[in-house]
Amino acid sequence: MIERGRASPSVSTLTKLATALGVSVTEFFGQAQTRQDVVLVRADERARVPFTRGLWEGLGGERFSGRVEPFVLTLEAGSSSGQQSIVHTGHEFVHCLRGKLEYLVQEKRFELGPGDSLLFAAHLRHRWRNPGHTVTNALIVLSGFAEGRTPHSVKPKADK
Repeated sequence: MIERGRASPSVSTLTKLATALGVSVTEFFGQAQTRQDVVLVRADERARVPFTRGLWEGLGGERFSGRVEPFVLTLEAGSSSGQQSIVHTGHEFVHCLRGKLEYLVQEKRFELGPGDSLLFAAHLRHRWRNPGHTVTNALIVLSGFAEGRTPHSVKPKADK
């Protein structure tokens, strides 16, 4: 159904597919980018990856030679990262810009509103969802992941 354009995969499904193929999730949606030491991304030039009830917008990390990947998530009401938790190397910083965002990190629930932020070691099982009735926007920065790895090309661990 995904191949025929009749369904949009969840973030956890995209992560599984990327892992199986040994690529970054962003490679499903365009040409591979050359890594650079300095990256300028104009608002209208962002890499955009739609997923079930949401949108991922790259802020240059997918083209940057360093180990940091910032992006913006736009989430419709009720949308989530999927049924399975996500695990990757490095750290994850989340800043809620608009709406409500709920993160579950190692079974502990964190509710974020506009201006709230969360920082955690990304090897901890985590997932997120928009529990509100309006659109949510969040700035997320992944950093410190293993050299030569992209945070989106690691295998999520199933919930226990």
